[in-house]
Amino acid sequence: MGVRIVRLGSARAPGEGLRIGTVRRPPRGVRKAELAARDFYDVWFPNLSPSEALLKSVFPIDDDRAWRVFARKFAAEMKQPDAKRDLDLLAALSHQTSFSIGCYCADEARCHRSLLREMLEERGAALVE
Repeated sequence: MGVRIVRLGSARAPGEGLRIGTVRRPPRGVRKAELAARDFYDVWFPNLSPSEALLKSVFPIDDDRAWRVFARKFAAEMKQPDAKRDLDLLAALSHQTSFSIGCYCADEARCHRSLLREMLEERGAALVE
């Protein structure tokens, strides 16, 4: 049991469970009926993705300063009551079932999923490497 942090579109790990896409938009050119079969996600959950305004204000993130600005602003978004409840729910569920959350970014170190990992860890989530 536990939550994995994954790159959407990558091969699923054995026992990974439900894959949740924490992205602002579905992948381009992929029909809804193919999302799970192509290892993107089973459920789309944009609640835990950066807001459209934040994405427009900081992209591309091509240096450490831009990353720090993005990370600070995203953390502020995730402190909103709805996002906090969503994170608390996922942390609690991680002790009961297996699932994964993810984004499309190739480099997790510069992706909001690395920040979600930290936020879930702070909430005591059972993380699976």
